[in-house]
Amino acid sequence: MKTYKNTKSTKINTDMELKALLENEAEANQYAAKCLAVCAGVGTLAWLFNILGIFIIPANIMNIGMPFTILFFLIPTLLCKITGGKPLWAKYAIVICGITSIFILSAAMPKHGVLAWAVPLALSCHYYSKKLTKLTLIASWILFSASIYVGMYIGEGDLNLLITEPDIENRVITGQMLFEASLFFVLPRALILLGLSSICTTVAGRTRRLLERQIRDSEERQRISTELDVATRIQADMLPCIFPAFPERPEFDIYATMNPAKEVGGDFYDFFMVDETHLAIVIADVSGKGVPAALFMVIGKTLINDHTRPDVDLGKVFTEVNELLCQSNNEGLFITAFEGVLDLVTGEFCFVNAGHEMPFIAKSGNAYEPYKLRPGFVLAGMEGMKYQSGCIQLSPGDKIFQYTDGVTEATNTANELYGMERLTNILVQNTAKSPAELLPVVKADIDAFVGEAPQFDDITMLCVTFVKAMDGGFTDYSS
Repeated sequence: MKTYKNTKSTKINTDMELKALLENEAEANQYAAKCLAVCAGVGTLAWLFNILGIFIIPANIMNIGMPFTILFFLIPTLLCKITGGKPLWAKYAIVICGITSIFILSAAMPKHGVLAWAVPLALSCHYYSKKLTKLTLIASWILFSASIYVGMYIGEGDLNLLITEPDIENRVITGQMLFEASLFFVLPRALILLGLSSICTTVAGRTRRLLERQIRDSEERQRISTELDVATRIQADMLPCIFPAFPERPEFDIYATMNPAKEVGGDFYDFFMVDETHLAIVIADVSGKGVPAALFMVIGKTLINDHTRPDVDLGKVFTEVNELLCQSNNEGLFITAFEGVLDLVTGEFCFVNAGHEMPFIAKSGNAYEPYKLRPGFVLAGMEGMKYQSGCIQLSPGDKIFQYTDGVTEATNTANELYGMERLTNILVQNTAKSPAELLPVVKADIDAFVGEAPQFDDITMLCVTFVKAMDGGFTDYSS
């Protein structure tokens, strides 16, 4: 199975690279055609200058050679308009047109056309193909050499090649002249083309490798993105997300949300029945963001859940969890956490806080107020820490709102924090709302404040209402 998967993955990589190279080839055809169209424009301008007498190239040579040169320069543009530049043979046709144009130009004007032989080699660089560049070099060598000899007979006179006057009708070409042309003109310029082709071949090969690497990187990013999407769903599934959470329990009403800043977050919340008469709530924030924080979150959530047991003091729960987290914390992460257990019979709410935000409590008929308590030290920050729990008495109708620092530290485009004051105000204004109604209102207020600014931290909130005591005995301790 592993071999099959590797083979399949290799095939996918090859297909993606082939597709990307074909797309680049079609695009390269368009760009190469545009380059040759520019060359046609330059040729037309040179022809016009010659007609006006600015250039002194013989008119009969210019009037015969230049139209054909311009024609072959423009054929690729017509070809791309008809085919879209997509056929596999298009690149060969475009390069051949370029070479043919330069051959005509070089044969007609040996003195001026020699530099133009760089054009076909430069065109071949568009295709990231060493093979095409080598084929272009070979064709250029052959036609370049031919253009030298043809130019001696019918082209513009080059006194370096011709001893006699550059009169086409009276030229006398001897074997010695052909030998000297080969030795002093064809061979050196061919070597220059060879040197230029080595540069073009290197550029083509290097650019192709960069493209292939980019394709592999793109595929890797796509794979990571897919895995992160799966991780996001897994993380969401790990958090209680079905509401109402306990429809069969009329004693309480609970609701929670978590909005990660990245694909996966380090915040988490949890709530579960410790036994038939005790509800536990947990909200926590792992330092850092992304995958490392999410993995550490899973460990922390699992340990807190596993160690919360009936009749076990919450201070002891966090003490045990802290020791275990410190043992497997090579990355130096830590967790701020708050856990509370509500006795559904008596209304007693016991809690422990490890460096987390202070909760808000709304007594029945009153507005939300922050409940100041000692925050304690973070989990996984240091071995040997002892955590102390505390307890308060709740009455039916009392509410508890807890959150992570992503709420108060949400930042707008002016770099202002949402802050405790705004959070207090929105809670006070909506005290009468149920947990499921309250949290969306708070999130909407945060979003309105933040505006277009990016979210830098996870935003997690939890709210629980103690609706009524279990049948069998609620004692009001508040009097």
